[in-house]
Amino acid sequence: MSATGKPKIAISACLLGENVRFNGGHKQSRLCSQTLAEYFDFVPLCPEVAIGLGVPREPIRLVGDPLQPQAVGTVNRELNVTQPLNDYGQQMAGEHTDLCGYIFMQKSPSCGLERVKVYRENGTLVDGGGRGLYAQAFCARHPTLPVEEDGRLSDPVLRENFLTRVFVYASWQQMLAEGLTRHRLLEFHARYKYLLMAHNPAHYKSLGHLLGSMSKDTHLNQLGAHYFSELMSALKTCATRGTHSNVLQHISGYLKQLISPEDQQEIQAIIGQYRNGIVPLVVPLTLLKHHFRQHPDRYIAQQAYLQPHPENLSLRNGI
Repeated sequence: MSATGKPKIAISACLLGENVRFNGGHKQSRLCSQTLAEYFDFVPLCPEVAIGLGVPREPIRLVGDPLQPQAVGTVNRELNVTQPLNDYGQQMAGEHTDLCGYIFMQKSPSCGLERVKVYRENGTLVDGGGRGLYAQAFCARHPTLPVEEDGRLSDPVLRENFLTRVFVYASWQQMLAEGLTRHRLLEFHARYKYLLMAHNPAHYKSLGHLLGSMSKDTHLNQLGAHYFSELMSALKTCATRGTHSNVLQHISGYLKQLISPEDQQEIQAIIGQYRNGIVPLVVPLTLLKHHFRQHPDRYIAQQAYLQPHPENLSLRNGI
């Protein structure tokens, strides 16, 4: 977390409108520079400028083995910045240990996360592409850090998934700063149980068993690291209307003895409409929150699932 209390997210500098592209321009993202900037402190980074390539500059591209490509000039093949990009990725990963996420520029030979063009020596494209060299080096040092490409954030499901993971990551880092204890670990898991159930029911069960087997002899730091790694892996799976509906049913069960049969029927009807794609997730959630305001439940009140990110982001209006 930054001094402002907002989660810190690293971002490709061109996405914030900085003129650092090879052609002297930028790729400003309105989502990032306008909408998300209110909720996060961005750390703009441009590895190609940082390693000394000018603006404007000769473009680079990836050549060779897609798992270990070389970054070379598109005109001057003697220009090889493979090692500088790798070194800078490792350097930035070592310096920026307080991040809660990273938004990378898609398709970039330095920053792209997936399907970046990789060329064979004869100039033909390798099927499937590869990953930008700087992004590869950075992510290898922070395997649990939520990362995403700017283009994929236009998809409401992927956007909600990424930002959910960012806020979970921030919450975990805050807990570690306070000091990891068995009690805090169990409280953290209890808070995120329904969110975990929505994203990955199998991990929901396995992580419950993992913490259930905790004893006085358990090495807490090792257990915590393993738990969090598995949690972040599970949350990468996007929740579906089916898994969300299952969680909504579980939560509505806490109202069963407290509200009228008519209200119960309305809740079930709205959950059914959501499952069938008629209304977005925000509709059944709003109805459930209304009833829990009238009939508070301590366990449900602590569930991050009901509001895993700021309401004004409206992330659940489109899923």
